[in-house]
Amino acid sequence: MLVNKVEICGVNTSKLPVLTGSQMKALFEAMHKGDASARTKLINGNLRLVLSVIQRFTNRGEYVDDLFQVGCIGLMKAIDNFDLSQNVKFSTYAVPMIIGEIRRYLRDNNPIRVSRSLRDVAYKALQVRDALVNKYSREPSINEIACELKMPREEIVFALDAIQEPISLFEPIYHDGGDPIFVMDQISDEKNQDQNWLEGIAIRDALRKLSDREKLILTLRFYEGKTQMEVAEEIGISQAQVSRLEKAALNHMKKHI
Repeated sequence: MLVNKVEICGVNTSKLPVLTGSQMKALFEAMHKGDASARTKLINGNLRLVLSVIQRFTNRGEYVDDLFQVGCIGLMKAIDNFDLSQNVKFSTYAVPMIIGEIRRYLRDNNPIRVSRSLRDVAYKALQVRDALVNKYSREPSINEIACELKMPREEIVFALDAIQEPISLFEPIYHDGGDPIFVMDQISDEKNQDQNWLEGIAIRDALRKLSDREKLILTLRFYEGKTQMEVAEEIGISQAQVSRLEKAALNHMKKHI
């Protein structure tokens, strides 16, 4: 677990500094005046922010060190682009940028390969989506994104679906203090429905009413997938006899199902 890990990428996470609001403001002002050491202090003073973000992604099988490094890239981008005049908390601005950087890394390293052109469309759509969120302070519709990009709505949907990250069937989606509910709990199983179970029982009962030769023919044909000619050679009769016995056996079973 991440909470038990003290050192990540050579950084002792238990001793990371925490900056106050006034310290942050002073460091940003110094950085904008060209003080390189102020930028370094801002990075070191916000590494805990990266740690809090990467905890969301630790169940994807990625190395924590890799996620931490990618998250630091997002942090540095946020520091370099943060505008003090906007009167917004730095963490409010930085967290989405860190998350975005990690998601881009996960998409680019996805074992399911997506064409470059499709990824480009998806990334453009995500950039437009972020711009529209900032402009209207709400989630834009697919139609609005498609209109902005001057592309068919279907193409945007297809591209965004293509870059979705696969998740485990054992990914928890809800937890109320008791047993968690996983993705697999929300998927129906058509093979194990009561109707199929009862049909299986009926078929087994009907098979018991057949002769040994009829049982053998149906087993070879429908359970082992052999052709009538192969069945005929195995039991030593003609293909026409196999066909006749098979039809008779199936008709016999229908009467009992």
